[in-house]
Amino acid sequence: MSPPDFLVIGHVVQDLTPAAGAQTGARPGGQGWRLGGTASYAALLAARLGLKTAALTAAAPDLPLEQAFPGVQLVRVPSDRSTQFRNVYSPQGRVQYVPQRAATIRPDSLPDDWRDAAIVLLGPVAGEVDDALADCFPRSLIGVSAQGWLRRIGADGRVHPVPAADWQAERLLRRDRSVFVSDEDLPAAEARPVLDGWSRRADVVAYTRGDRGADVCHGGSWRHIDAFPAVAVDPTGAGDVFATAFLVLYRESGDPWQATRFAAAAAALITESLGTESVPDRPAIEARLLAHPDIVPR
Repeated sequence: MSPPDFLVIGHVVQDLTPAAGAQTGARPGGQGWRLGGTASYAALLAARLGLKTAALTAAAPDLPLEQAFPGVQLVRVPSDRSTQFRNVYSPQGRVQYVPQRAATIRPDSLPDDWRDAAIVLLGPVAGEVDDALADCFPRSLIGVSAQGWLRRIGADGRVHPVPAADWQAERLLRRDRSVFVSDEDLPAAEARPVLDGWSRRADVVAYTRGDRGADVCHGGSWRHIDAFPAVAVDPTGAGDVFATAFLVLYRESGDPWQATRFAAAAAALITESLGTESVPDRPAIEARLLAHPDIVPR
């Protein structure tokens, strides 16, 4: 295997849904699922942006990864199960459950040639990425999606938040890394001191806030970008798309603010469809940028 331009590491997820409109596995009146997880959104977007893309994941043999990710190089860690998420919505907000979880992803599953990937996104959803993988890419631009480390799964399968102060992030938050987190995993009330601490240890920190835009720090300087207008249908995956698009443009341009704008436009586009149905390509993102020249990091 030759080195990819973009490598994402994390579980491909089955987001459990009512059968109507589910991607696969649906029974009449029963439950189906849609493709989800950082690995899914990141791999599909990177491929659509024209990058040679690879994914290191873990899933059961019956999950049809090859059909779901055409043109993406895949390494599947053997697992008896695939990771599943179930979302329950109430007036108090969303509660997540993980009925089952795939195997942990460790460095010994990483193909040697992939250690020279140009861009790497560590994208766990349920703590499945071994921290040691962060040390395997000495020449790569590395992104860290914090959400998978800021969650724990209870005995009943319910997802509970992990306080940011309890995250053992020494291997992950370094000067050559970009860190991404959303206000869902780091509530606004406790965000500022945490984000300021991270920004002293990482090259870039991006705090995505849905339709309230995003706050991004580079070199000690914080800037805010408003969300691009969108006819929102489903916000799932917007943070993953933001992280992927940011890393791609940051690698290409070396300009974090140009990358922020590109990422915000891409994130708006993914909200206009269900799940991964309409992952945008570069012309769609550039058209959204051209339509809103006034939306810039400030």
